[in-house]
Amino acid sequence: METTSRVGAQGAGTADASAADTAARNAEGAPGTRRTVDGYLLASFPWYGLDEAYTGPRWLMQVGAAADGTVEHGSTGHGEVPALRSERADPNAARQRFAVVVTVASRPGRRSADGTGVLEATSVSSAAWLAGSGLLSCTWPAQMERALRQDWLDQQTALAWELADHLDDAAWSTLSLPVDGVPTDFRYRESEYGWVLAGSAEGVHIGAYGRGMSAYGMGFSVIKDITAYKE
Repeated sequence: METTSRVGAQGAGTADASAADTAARNAEGAPGTRRTVDGYLLASFPWYGLDEAYTGPRWLMQVGAAADGTVEHGSTGHGEVPALRSERADPNAARQRFAVVVTVASRPGRRSADGTGVLEATSVSSAAWLAGSGLLSCTWPAQMERALRQDWLDQQTALAWELADHLDDAAWSTLSLPVDGVPTDFRYRESEYGWVLAGSAEGVHIGAYGRGMSAYGMGFSVIKDITAYKE
C-alpha cells in the first residue's frame, strides 16, 4: 500500500514501511485537525462508517494517498474527537468515547507510480495496522515522563506492526459484526488503551479502533454521502 514516494521497503505482511510511516503521521494529525471533504471525493472506492443505528456525532479525519495522488485509505470518526499525543499527557483522555472506521482500498501487488519499486497488495493486515497506529496516535500513559515517551511509542508501534502481521494468533479473537446488514467476521483485540478490529468487505478492507464505545454492538455500512461528515 503506497502512501508516499518511498517504495520497496519490507513491511508487516501486506503493509510496507512507507505506508506505516505515513499512517502514523496521518493518524497523528487527524483527530485534532479537521480535514476537508475534497480528498474523500477523489477516492475510487466506497467509504465506510458506523451504520445508521449510531446517532451520535460524525466527523472527517484524513485520507492517505499514493505518490501519484491516488487515494488509498482514509478514516471517519464517531463520538468525541480523541485527544492526540502531545507534549503534555491528557489525564482525561482515557475517558473519551470514540470509534474510528478506517477504509482501505483493496489493491493487488503492483509497480509503484514512479516505477522504482513494487508495492505489496493490501489486505486485512493493512487495515489492522492502520487501525492500530491510529489508536496509538491518541494514547499516552498518563504518568509517563516525556523523556520515556518516544521509547514507549517505538515499542508499541513495533508491537502493533507484529500483531497486524499475525491475525491468526491468540492475541486476536473473531467478532461477527454486520457490514451493510451482512454478518461479517472481523479479527478483534482489546488492550488497556482501547480496541482494534479488521476485516474485509466488497472491494475494501475495513479497520476500526476506539475507546469507551463497545465494538460488540457496532455495525458498518457504506457512507452514502461523505459530505454529511463535514462540519
